[in-house]
This record gives sequence, structure tokens and C-alpha cells, in this order.
Amino acid sequence: MKRREFLKSAGVGLAASAVAAPAVAQSMPEIKWRLTSSFPKSLDTLWGAAETFSKYIAEATDNRFQVQPFAAGEIVPGLQALDAVSNGTVECCQTATYYYVGKDPTFALFSAVPFGLNARQQNAWFYDGGAQKLMDDFTKKFNVVSLLGGNTGCQMGGWFRREVKEVADLNGLKMRIAGLAGQVMAKLGVVPQQLAGGDIYPALEKGTVDAAEWVGPYDDEKLGFYKVAQYYYYPGWWEGGTTNHFMFNIQKFEELPKAYRAVIRAAAGYANVEEQARYDARNPLAIKRLVANGAQLRPFSQAIMEAAYKAALDVYAEIMAKNPDFKKVYEAMVAFRNDQYLWWQVAEYSYDTFMIRIRTRG
Repeated sequence: MKRREFLKSAGVGLAASAVAAPAVAQSMPEIKWRLTSSFPKSLDTLWGAAETFSKYIAEATDNRFQVQPFAAGEIVPGLQALDAVSNGTVECCQTATYYYVGKDPTFALFSAVPFGLNARQQNAWFYDGGAQKLMDDFTKKFNVVSLLGGNTGCQMGGWFRREVKEVADLNGLKMRIAGLAGQVMAKLGVVPQQLAGGDIYPALEKGTVDAAEWVGPYDDEKLGFYKVAQYYYYPGWWEGGTTNHFMFNIQKFEELPKAYRAVIRAAAGYANVEEQARYDARNPLAIKRLVANGAQLRPFSQAIMEAAYKAALDVYAEIMAKNPDFKKVYEAMVAFRNDQYLWWQVAEYSYDTFMIRIRTRG
């Protein structure tokens, strides 16, 4: 190559580099966000989803976009995570939306409600069944946008200091229970209490509550509930597939470069799958250990299940009569659930029940 041609080519290359460098800086600015969680660090399943989310955002952007997670209470109490994002105290949070039924009961429908969807159905509803748009439309009034961030699967019915065999046994019982489930339980005579995860054990130990539900074997074992309550009931009919969310301040989210928003969606999606996988993998061994340590498994009686179902329908009818947002989302969820179980009874349920029967035969 002649000297003049070489210099000309080199000049073009240098000019391209000069243009490219600021272009990259503009598309990948250095940004630091804070995330407040509704969960304590001791729960590596729930809190772990926030760590996973932050980790992959940093790695995908070569640490140019960093989201620092804070556990419940480090910035604001766990049940104030939504408020902190809505008012701009932090850019994002990790939470369960049924904590905010006091603001609007519609929030619960996007997380878990009595006799709602199971975990796979929740994912299907959000990713391909219209729930994401329903939630986006609803949460605009709270200045947030949300993404799926985890699922616990079907939960347990909780820890009780005494047996509850019939509906009458629930009368006057003080129970830590969140969301609309508390309203349903109230119709059965229960006195519902809403407590953050870290406050449940001392309340159960001191007798401030007679019963408490949290998630399931793996988390419940970590929180030590088996030490202060003997009877472990199932199923958690109020949380058939509890969905957790990452919530973002709308202005902060929309200010992000398009690439960063895509990274957030990808990181949240991975955290969503990983959280449920961890529960599915860890719950079986945990329930064995709990039983070995004295926990006594008890199913809710058919009478209690049917009374709870009727009470749930009554609660929904009362809310729908005065809340059009709730009515719109609830009716969409029920229609989706009905179609899902039409399919479920054909293949999923048939296969699972056969395999369970075969297992019990050895």
C-alpha cells in the first residue's frame, strides 16, 4: 500500500473511532440506581431474586448500569416499597403487590388471591394472556411500571399453635395473613394481622398471633416457625402461585436508554424463572427436615376449604360492586383460569396424579 493511501485509510479509521467513542458513551451512560426490597436478606430465595436481578444488569452493561439492592428496613420498611418508588425516593423495588390492598384491592390480583392462578398460569397470564397490559394500565396512577420478578409456587397454609379441624375452630383466631386472604379469613371469624416477614416469628413466639403464614417449607424453616408452632397446614389456598414483581418509577424507567430497558426486562425474566426453580428444588428436602423436627402436617378440612371458597366469592362480589378496576381485572383472571383448568384436567393433572399414585406404591 502506498504511503498516501495508508495515511488516508488510517485517518478514516481514527475519525470513525472518534465518532464511535462518544456514541457508545451516549448509549451506555453510567447510571446507579437503588432498589428497596420487601424481604429480608435471610431469605435467599426472595432476597436472592433481587441480587440476581442486580447482578445481570451490571454484567450485561459492563458495570455501567448498576442497581444496588437494599433489604427491607434498610431504606424504608418492607411494606412501604411501593411508596418509595412512586414518590421517587428510590428508582425501583422488589415486592409482592398484595401488600398494597389498602391502597386498592386490585393490586392483589396481580400477585395472589384466594383460589386464583397457579404459578405456571400466572406466567402464562402475564407473558401471553394480557395481564401485563392490565397491570400497566392500572399502576400508571401510582407512577410505577412493573415486571414479573419471581414466583413461590403454591404456598403452605401456615403454622398454627393449635389444630383447626372445623370452621368454628377459626373463630377469634389471630393470624398473620396478607392481602385479600385476610378479608376472606375475617368472614370465617379470623382476626387478620399484616406483618412483614421479619416480624412474624416474634409475634408467633409471644402469642401476639395464634397462627401465621409465610411461604413454604424452605423459607419457613429458615424463619424457625416450627420452634413456636406445631401444626403445619396445607394447601395455601390464598396463594396458589404467588407472583412477585420488580416495580420502577415511570419517569426513571422511561429516561433509560432503550438498551438498558431491554437489559432490565431480561434480568427480571431470569430472576422470575430462577426464584420458582429454587423453591421447587429446595422445598422437598425442607419439608422432610421440618417433619423430622416435630412439625405435624395437617390438611385443611373439606368443610374449611368450601367455606373459604364461598367467603372468597362474597369478598370479590363486594369489591366489584364498588371498584371497576378490580372488576375488570378479576373477570379477566377468572376467564383465563377457567380455560387453563379445562386444559389442566386433560393432561397436566392427569399426568401428575398418576405419577403421585405410582410413587406411593414404591
